[in-house]
Amino acid sequence: MSRRWISAALVFVSFALAAALYAQQPGFSRKMLQDQPVGVSDRHAVQVVAEFAAGAAAGKHTHPGEELGYVLEGTLQLEIVGQPPRTLNAGEAFFIPAGVVHDGRNIGAGPAKVLATYVVEKGKPVASPAH
Repeated sequence: MSRRWISAALVFVSFALAAALYAQQPGFSRKMLQDQPVGVSDRHAVQVVAEFAAGAAAGKHTHPGEELGYVLEGTLQLEIVGQPPRTLNAGEAFFIPAGVVHDGRNIGAGPAKVLATYVVEKGKPVASPAH
């Protein structure tokens, strides 16, 4: 395989990951902070700030790896399949296992922000809509 072909494939995968990460619901956005390799060869860590307008939701989705989150601002309702809904306020952290359907909704009067770190499989979209 030529280096040019490999480079083109890597660029395509990077754009596909970015497109999947930024496919957003109205009132919800993710701002990419960093994307770094980790000690496991088939994984990378992606860190974002997710912003929710009042009443906005991320939409039910999954990740091909774990999500670790910390609420920076506001109040969210976190729904994880198989668990009762949880209310999270600024200063609280959460964990979502790989492949589990979940959704977050801003239930506060103002904006909400979450620092999210995903440790996910390389070559797969960071977030995919749940079916």
